[in-house]
Amino acid sequence: MSDELQSSVEAVRRLDVVPRILNVVCKTTGMGFAAVARVTAERWVACDVMDSIAFGLKAGDELPIETTICQTVRELRKEVVIDDVAGDDVYRSHPVPAMYNFKSYASFPILLEDGTFFGTLCAIDPEPAKISSPEVREMFRLFAELIAQHLDAGSQLSESEARLSDAEAFGDLREQFIAVLGHDLRSPLASISSGARLLSRSPLDERSQRIVMLIQSTVVRMTGLVDNLLDFARGRLGDGLSLNVNNSSDIERTLQQVIEELRSGHPEHEINTAFNISHTVSCDEQRVAQLVSNLISNALTHGASDEPIRISAETTEEDLQVRVTNGGRQIPTEVREHLFDPFSRGSASSSGKGLGLGLYIASEIAHAHGGSLDVASSEQETTFTLRLPLEAAQG
Repeated sequence: MSDELQSSVEAVRRLDVVPRILNVVCKTTGMGFAAVARVTAERWVACDVMDSIAFGLKAGDELPIETTICQTVRELRKEVVIDDVAGDDVYRSHPVPAMYNFKSYASFPILLEDGTFFGTLCAIDPEPAKISSPEVREMFRLFAELIAQHLDAGSQLSESEARLSDAEAFGDLREQFIAVLGHDLRSPLASISSGARLLSRSPLDERSQRIVMLIQSTVVRMTGLVDNLLDFARGRLGDGLSLNVNNSSDIERTLQQVIEELRSGHPEHEINTAFNISHTVSCDEQRVAQLVSNLISNALTHGASDEPIRISAETTEEDLQVRVTNGGRQIPTEVREHLFDPFSRGSASSSGKGLGLGLYIASEIAHAHGGSLDVASSEQETTFTLRLPLEAAQG
C-alpha cells in the first residue's frame, strides 16, 4: 500500500466517531456490513469496517476498483442506493451484486472541504433493505459530511503540529545564528583590531604604516557589516532593534567621533561638516552613530570620489536633522523606491560591495526612534536626510 493510502487509513482509524457512525448505520438500516473506504481512480481500500455478516474485509484490505460500485460514485460524485437488486432497473443485471452476493447497497461520497473526493461511506447486506427513503438518505449524507469534517480537522491539526515543530527548530537555529554573529564573528575582529592598534604604536616604516591603516579600515568596515547583519537577524528573526535611550546625550560629540573614524579610514576622501546643535537630543547615541556611519559609508561607496561629502546637523524646536550629501550620478527612480529594502545595494552602478543592509538598518534605527530617513537625488548630487524627534520614542 502506498504511503498516501496508508496515511488515509490511519487518519480514519484515528477518528473515534467512525465506529459509532458505522454502528448507527447498521442498526438503523438493518444492514450487516458498513465501511468507510478510500477510493481513488485505481484503488479501493477499507479504512474502517463493521462486519456482522462475515463479508471478510477488515481495515487496510483492498478490493479491485473495477469490481466496486464506489467507482461510479467517485466518477459521478453522486450517491448510489439500492433497496433490492432484483427490482432495480440499473443494477438488476450488474455483475458486482452477484460477485459479492448482496441485495441491498448504499454508497455516499465523502467530499473534503476543498472539494477533494476522499472516498465513500458504504453499506451492503445479502438481504433487501428499505434504505431509499429521504430520511435514511439524509442520515447517510450527514454522516458522510461529519466524517469529512473530522478528516479536515485532523489534517489541519497535523499541519499545525508540523508548523509548531518547524517553528521550534527554527527558533533553535535562530538563536545559534545570532550567537554566531554576536560572538564568533566579532571576537576575531576584536583580536585583529587590538593587534593593529599595538602595531600602530610601534616604530614603522611608511609602507608598514599604510598596511596597518588598511587593516584598521578593513576592521571598521567588517565590524559595520557584522553589526548590520546582526541587527537584520534580530529584526527579522528575533525581537527587533532595541534602543538604550540617553536623555542627556552629547549627539554632536557622537557625530564628530563617527566622522573622524571614517576620515582616518578613508584619507583619500574629503569630508566636510557643518553643525548647529543647540538642543539636547534624547536618543540611543550608539544607534545614531551606527545610522550616520552607514549613511557616510554609503556616500563613500557610491558617491563621486573627486567631490567632497558634506555632512550637516542642526536642531530645531522639534527635531534633530542630519543631512549627508555626496556628488555623483542620480539614483534612478526604480532603484530609489527600494533603496531602504534589505539586501538592496543602492545605485544601479554599485560596485557590489557590502551586503546591501546599511540603508535598511539606518532606516530601521530612525523608525525605532520615531523618526524618518528620506533620500533626494538629482543629476548632480544625492542627499539623505535624517529627522529624529528631540524626545526619542521609547520601547
